[in-house]
Amino acid sequence: MYQFNIIIQNATIYDGSGRPPYQSDIGIKDGRIAAIESKLNAGDRIIDARNLALCPGFIDIHSHADLTIHLDDHPQILSPLLRQGVTTFVGGNCGMGPAPLDDRYRHDAVMYVQAMQGESEQYDFQWTSIADFFLTLEKQGMILNCGYLVPHGMLRIASKGLDNSTASRDEINHMSHYLQSGLDAGALGMSTGLMYFPGLNADSQELAPLARIVSKYDGVFASHIRSYSNTIINAIDEMISLSQLTDVRVQISHLFHMPHVHPLIDAPFRGLLRMLSYVNRYVTLPIPEDNKLKNILLQLNEQIQKGMPIGIDVMPTSTGFTHILAFFPPWALLGSRQELIHRLTDPVERQNIYQAIMTGKSIWPHRDRNTWSMNFFKILGFRSIHLMSVITEKNKPFEGMSLHDIAKIRGQKPFDLVCDLLLEEEGRVLIFIAPTTIGDEFVEQFSACAVCDPNTSIVTDTIMFGFGKPSHLFYDCYPKLISRYVKKRKALDY
Repeated sequence: MYQFNIIIQNATIYDGSGRPPYQSDIGIKDGRIAAIESKLNAGDRIIDARNLALCPGFIDIHSHADLTIHLDDHPQILSPLLRQGVTTFVGGNCGMGPAPLDDRYRHDAVMYVQAMQGESEQYDFQWTSIADFFLTLEKQGMILNCGYLVPHGMLRIASKGLDNSTASRDEINHMSHYLQSGLDAGALGMSTGLMYFPGLNADSQELAPLARIVSKYDGVFASHIRSYSNTIINAIDEMISLSQLTDVRVQISHLFHMPHVHPLIDAPFRGLLRMLSYVNRYVTLPIPEDNKLKNILLQLNEQIQKGMPIGIDVMPTSTGFTHILAFFPPWALLGSRQELIHRLTDPVERQNIYQAIMTGKSIWPHRDRNTWSMNFFKILGFRSIHLMSVITEKNKPFEGMSLHDIAKIRGQKPFDLVCDLLLEEEGRVLIFIAPTTIGDEFVEQFSACAVCDPNTSIVTDTIMFGFGKPSHLFYDCYPKLISRYVKKRKALDY
């Protein structure tokens, strides 16, 4: 009789094919499923899964676990993903990742990644190519399966450092070489972070040749698009046009919509939102969905029905997160992180940045001095921005608090607080974006149409360090999806 290492008995199996669930046993041998049939009993270990569901591991297609997976303690750091059912993630998203590197600009690249991560000693990368990075992971061993997208931001830095100028033909050729090398090594495609430096400097003349290479490999071109606010239609049209031009498969990363409320009604609107959110804890309120987001989904689904290769992913939360430097005007980000920090020590430069934020307009695209497609500070206000991660002990007690509240405690104006935090933390400040409270279910329902759309994939978009306050999706993304959208709201089927 065949002897299994593990037998899972009496499970209700959801096999991912769309067929109705069924009850059976599963036999596992040498880490692989060897049999799915009833009445298996010859196993070294028997697990009784009666009244429990069993399904394939979840694939998180938009993650930043690649920034942690090479660390010796990554099994501990990333274990919450495994505990919520994730067995595979795709990294290299938003144009950022640990490879490729070019020796000419290695310092620039490492500093760029450090700004998103924290402790510098973790990011002394010992590789150059994506193939070398993969080899490092294979030798080390990983707690999760890992797919990787070639990050456009890293291609740009490897080709021209932190220069913000338009890429030359030679520089695009250099990017193309690194991209093709990564795809040959097994990368699944390429990602862009068009709202972030340095990706925001890339135009269609730079992106199209790279997209054509991805298309030749039948890869995916995943994009953190240029805007998720009042110029979001432009940003999505840019990706549709790129797909039409190059035949590349496009993935719209973490789709959401952030309304740009007129300054005269912004404070009353946010006050009303917080009040309704509080009431909703005790009385379930009817909540209209975001009509603009619904129309965007309609537009994308129409293109999909016509045969255009477009994918969409979405986070089941009202809370996003990013680096606080994403809130600064593009011109303020020129050069290295040290150059930015030096600017913030100059009262005149600091005031110039503040004035640019207060007067800057959301104009498409965002490459001019005082125009950019998503002015976060102006859209959100400081009450809706919460501190996620810092590196100094003196500021760690503020993690989780809003910038407005921290500024009040420290006796500062909110923007001066932001600048001083960047100085104190050497530029390593990550933040949560939360209109009310972090993970607020009331606000989340405005985006329920995206979570429930049959053409969207559910993702965590999490960055994990082992310190700071990680996104709650790091722990509860998929359990919450099942609990809230399947069991409670019955908006999705099993």
